[in-house]
Parts: sequence; C-alpha cells; structure tokens
Amino acid sequence: MIVQRVVLNSRPGKNGNPVAENFRMEEVCLPDNINEGQVQVRTLYLSVDPYMRCRMNEDTGTDYITPWQLSQVVDGGGIGIIEESKHTNLTKGDFVTSFYWPWQSKVILDGNSLEKVDPQLVDGHLSYFLGAIGMPGLTSLIGIQEKGHITAGSNQTMVVSGAAGACGSLAGQMNKNSHVILCGQISQYNKDVPYPPPLSTAIEAIQKERNITRERFLLLNYKDKFEPGILQLSQWFKEGKLKIKETVINGLENMGAAFQSMMTGGNIGKQIVCISEEISL
Repeated sequence: MIVQRVVLNSRPGKNGNPVAENFRMEEVCLPDNINEGQVQVRTLYLSVDPYMRCRMNEDTGTDYITPWQLSQVVDGGGIGIIEESKHTNLTKGDFVTSFYWPWQSKVILDGNSLEKVDPQLVDGHLSYFLGAIGMPGLTSLIGIQEKGHITAGSNQTMVVSGAAGACGSLAGQMNKNSHVILCGQISQYNKDVPYPPPLSTAIEAIQKERNITRERFLLLNYKDKFEPGILQLSQWFKEGKLKIKETVINGLENMGAAFQSMMTGGNIGKQIVCISEEISL
C-alpha cells in the first residue's frame, strides 16, 4: 500500500525562522501485513505545537525530547482510527492517540504505544484530544493547580502573556486569581538562548526589588495527574464552562504551512491539521 508522509527536509538553524519548505511530503510503501501486537491506523488529526521548534535543531537542548532527523518522518501528537489490529486490547474501529504519531496518512504502530480515547468525552470532536482535552489543556490545568499558588478568596489576578494560543486561551478561563508560571516562550524559540531566557539587568533589578520569582513548569513531571485532569476538562467542556477554540487546516500536504503559521501567531486556540475526516470503515 502506498501512503503519504512528511519528512524533515532541512533545518532552519538555531537562530532561523522555520518555513513550510523545511518539510517535504513523499510517498512510502506500507507493508501488506502487520505483526502480532501491531495495529494499522488511519490518521485523522495531527497537531503542530511550539515545542516542536526545538526538534528541528540538531540538539533540542533538553533530555526529554529528541531531534527530528533529516529525511526521516516527522512525528508529534496525533489521533487516528484502527483499521486492522493484532493487539489484544485494541480492535478495528477504536480511536487512539499518541504523543509520537508519525506525520503519515496511514501507519503501522506498536499497539502498546497508543492510548485508546473515548469520543463521548469530547462529544465526538476528536481533535479536542490534541488540544483542550489533551496536552495543552492539561498544561493549563495542572500548571495552575501545581504552580499557581492560588488562594481562594484572595482576590488575585491572572495574567496570561500568550492568551490566544492552545494553552493560554484555556488558562485564563480556569481561575480568576493570578500568578505567573514560566511554561513555554514561543517568541524565544527561534533564538539560540538558554531556557528560560536570561533577564536584562534592569528587569532583574525590578524582580529582586519586588521579590518576584520565576518558576518553571514541565507537564511531563505530573503524569499521575493526567487521567483525572482529562476527566475534569471533559466535564467542564460538557457543562459549557470551558470554551474551546481551534484553527484547522486540511491536508497532510499543509503540515509545513500549518507549522509556520502557528509559529508566527496565525492560529487562535489550538492549531490542528485534519488529515482524514471520514471515520467509517
């Protein structure tokens, strides 16, 4: 079977701006048979996220994400439907997700690398599992819960510096109190600077004078809170308490354009690429 995939065509450089041409679409042959424990899935939705900019460099600068390799298929958050299964816990028609989903129209994966998702949690809006009811939503929720230092009744004010993106558009809805949490700085990702970026002398002086602290937050340190977090986000969505925004681009061939647009502020809410809306088998 011939399928389409997207590979890393070139690197923008640590101080360069990523463009659509950094990615290339090509055709590849998918094996006719799958092995025990594997599944064949059709990709429905793919995610583009700011952290991926680091993966375009030869060195990501972190120990928890690896760089993409030139001329190799790119991967990231994805949702798909199983078309064939030889995995004991997954069957044809199941919807599954992964943080390392290949940018490919159809793909054979190890079933153990996938997480089954329930469409009822998102009222059938499967792409929400890549946004508000997924990693960005958990980042907003758990970040505020764990690092927000929220005190009920204290009349705090929340300031979200990037309130139009996948995380920021949710964080400001979750509590009317305030705190500054350092989690992602997309404006700095095209620069070869340490994270978090150093403050200027003037800003550092103000920080010390006013006893302001900067505290980093990394979602992967709170995996035990993912499941209850997803259920809480789903409940708020169903109750109408969580307003979800998406920017959707269609077609695997537009993955590079979607990534470039996301990095330059072209999205409101989560940037999603729809690969295949048809879910019938």
